[in-house]
Amino acid sequence: MKVPVIRQFFENSTPEQLNATLEVLEAFCEFRGVSEAEVDVAGEMITNICGALEVHESVIGGLEPREALNAFSQKVMGSIDR
Repeated sequence: MKVPVIRQFFENSTPEQLNATLEVLEAFCEFRGVSEAEVDVAGEMITNICGALEVHESVIGGLEPREALNAFSQKVMGSIDR
């Protein structure tokens, strides 16, 4: 998970676009001929897209974009520290 990538996705994509991309990546991972390395890359993308969607939800909930990104980062760092 990379916060700069999440920020880019958040700033440049709508939740609808992110959800559509998420569906495609999830379907891609289920294909029989997909290698483990390809699944790892798609998984990283899926994680970043989910993070951007969560930031979008926070902004819709009333947070400023910068606050939403910071709150998401703190949440992730807090879960890693446990």
